[in-house]
Amino acid sequence: MTKTYSDRLSAQDNSFLLMETPNCHMHVSSTMLYEAAELRGENGGIDFEKIKRATESYLHLIPRYRQKLHFIPLENHAVWVDDRHFSLEYHVRHTALPQPGTEDQLKKLSARIMAQPLDRTRPLWETWIVEGLENDRFAVITKIHHCMIDGASGVGIAQIMMSDNPSPKIVEAPTFVPRPAPPNSELLRDEVLRRTSLPLQILKGLNAFVAETEDLATEVTSRAKILWQTLGQGLKASPTPMNGPPSPHRKFDWLETPLADIKALRKGLGCSVNDVVLTVVTGAVRDFLKMRGARPEDLDFKISAPVSIRKEEEKGRMGNRVSSWVIGLPIDEADPLLQLQRIHQTTQELKETNQALGVEMIMKVAEAAPASLLSLGAQSVSGPINSIVTNVPGPQFPLYLQGAKLISLFPQVPLLGEMGLGIALMSYNGKVCWGFNANPDVIPDLAEFVTFVRNTIKSVAQAAGVKLSDSKRKPASKPAKKTAKASAPASSVEEIETVLPGGDRVEPTSA
Repeated sequence: MTKTYSDRLSAQDNSFLLMETPNCHMHVSSTMLYEAAELRGENGGIDFEKIKRATESYLHLIPRYRQKLHFIPLENHAVWVDDRHFSLEYHVRHTALPQPGTEDQLKKLSARIMAQPLDRTRPLWETWIVEGLENDRFAVITKIHHCMIDGASGVGIAQIMMSDNPSPKIVEAPTFVPRPAPPNSELLRDEVLRRTSLPLQILKGLNAFVAETEDLATEVTSRAKILWQTLGQGLKASPTPMNGPPSPHRKFDWLETPLADIKALRKGLGCSVNDVVLTVVTGAVRDFLKMRGARPEDLDFKISAPVSIRKEEEKGRMGNRVSSWVIGLPIDEADPLLQLQRIHQTTQELKETNQALGVEMIMKVAEAAPASLLSLGAQSVSGPINSIVTNVPGPQFPLYLQGAKLISLFPQVPLLGEMGLGIALMSYNGKVCWGFNANPDVIPDLAEFVTFVRNTIKSVAQAAGVKLSDSKRKPASKPAKKTAKASAPASSVEEIETVLPGGDRVEPTSA
């Protein structure tokens, strides 16, 4: 008898399926800009066939790309099975902008693609090759369901798709032979056996926990406190002009800043890169809300900051290993240095109390719970929050797609609940690429917010006495009175260190 194959989704991966609604699409996306010259075909267009051959050559390295969902009978829980009818033609798509295509047109196209749900009867990914972009460039828009990846695994996939070699060869890939999916009766039997064995597995885990814990009472008390705080951490977010009823429509914008500027701010302020990012977001949110006629002093504005709990031995694996912090931004404060001081105090407390452990504990419980209760962990990640800010460290060297150099990569994070805006950052080859995903019914003036981010970076630099790379003036002397630096040593963070929904590392911190 031929052996069947299935791979049960973790509770966290499955929760991203349960969170999805017609107005909340749970895919993560990115828009990548490339130099076009090396992929010009004989007709002057982009060599789409070469990109398809290259894609086919590495699919065996990402098995999930040829697998689809299959739900366990009587359970709202899925397993992965091989797609017997897999067709690369469906997943790798070719389109073009009217030449000369502008970045504004590309942003609108990206938003339209983001606004469409993925087909759950097929492997949950798409890649769009977009030619016709001005200045001899083309774009690649990727879309992958969150149940497949978090920030760390997403970066890993990007580096499989591309290469640091500007002249890579397309290697012949092994033939794909799909394994048969198990019948429903087998899936149901395996689920019953899994649930029957759970008490014994829990007992073994408790015994190991007791044996490995030096101060059991303190550890149990600490974990109980973390769990309580996790379940209640997002209950007080205020209604704001940046929140409203969810919509299937999307608006996308981006911003590019030198990584050297962010590092200079980190060094000048004596804090982490994440604290710098959150301070910039705080200033932009404050200015945007004031423009909308709100009083920031009266609002409790909370953001979710995904945090990776991926262990070293788990690197390279698909799926999600991510928790979340809920952070109240000090938008009531006008001084960026005082904003920074309060943000740093909050993130230090979250690190020291190991708040990222809360969602991990919930998800371990969820593995033993019915699928209908999995939304508990998902709500702890999203919660009643106003926005999400996620930050992914990328490679600091150039990548190439069959010889075409990657110029920029702008990530997009899903919008949860009544979020009107999600902010995702990724560092790449000496720059930081900001992606802003918005519900246009709530934030039609997204470009204004992007302008506030750009202006806030300058105002934070001025307050810190830091010279930005595009500044021609001499660095200002540091203020004599406002020396509200955070206490972390300037050498404690050397890179962008956080996450995409999500996540890439817990230490030193995440945002």
